[in-house]
Amino acid sequence: MKLRVLGCSGGIAGKARTTSFLLDHDILIDAGTGVEDLSVQEMAAIDHVFLTHSHLDHVASLPLMIDSVGGLRDKPLRVHALPWTIEALRQHIFNWVIWPDFTEIPHYERPWMMFEPINVGQEVVLDPAGSQTGFRVVRALAASHTVPALGFELRSPKGSLVFSGDTGPNEDFWRQVNGIKQLRHLIIESAFPNRDQDLAMTAKHLFPIQLANELTKLQVEPRVYVTHLKPSDVTTTAREIKAWVAYPQPSLLEQGQVLEF
Repeated sequence: MKLRVLGCSGGIAGKARTTSFLLDHDILIDAGTGVEDLSVQEMAAIDHVFLTHSHLDHVASLPLMIDSVGGLRDKPLRVHALPWTIEALRQHIFNWVIWPDFTEIPHYERPWMMFEPINVGQEVVLDPAGSQTGFRVVRALAASHTVPALGFELRSPKGSLVFSGDTGPNEDFWRQVNGIKQLRHLIIESAFPNRDQDLAMTAKHLFPIQLANELTKLQVEPRVYVTHLKPSDVTTTAREIKAWVAYPQPSLLEQGQVLEF
C-alpha cells in the first residue's frame, strides 16, 4: 500500500494544503484542501473516503470533488465516518443551502454519494483476502477532539500505518496502537507551539511538550511523522519538537511525501 500526502498543514498559506491523504489510487483519508491538486481522472478513481471528523480543514474538498466528478462515475462514492460526523455533514453542508445533497442526486436510487457509518474499533475490509492486490483494512481508532473524532489504522499484509487524526492526550489510542504488531509508520499531530498550550488544550490539539509526553506511551517502533503544524508557526513548532522529543525522534510530514507499507 502507498499513502501519498496531499495535504498535511494546519492551515492555508501559499502552497500549504490541509489534511488529505491518497491511499493507493482509490481511497481518501480525510478530504482537506490537498484534494484540489488531484486531476479530474484521479478524483474520479476514488471510491472511498474515510473522515476523521467534521471540521472544515478535513472535509472542505469533499462537496466540490463530488460535484466535479460524480457524473463520470458508475457507482456512488462511499463516505465512511462516525454517525455524528455524517449527521453534521447532512445538516451543515449537504443540506441544499450550503451545497446539494448528493445522496439524492441525480436520483435517490442512483446517488453520487453514500454515507457508511463506522465506530471506534470497527474494521472495513476493502479487498477480500485472496484478491490480486491482497486485503486492505481500515480500522477506526479512538481520538479525543472537540467534536467526535477518529484516528485510523491502515493495514496491508506487509504492515500498518496509523494516523492519529486531530487529538489531544488519549489513553485508548495508545492501547490500540501498542497492540499493532507490524506498525511501520505513525502520523501524529502537533498543531501549536508551546507558548499556545492553553489554546491547544482548549482546542484539543497537541503541542510539543505534550507530544513528547504522549510518545513516551509508544511501545512499538514505527517511523514517526508529525503533521498539522500551523503555517504561521511552523519554524517555532518544528524547533520545539526537535528540542522536546528525544525518542523516538520524529520527522515533519511533507506534502507530496509517499509512505509505503
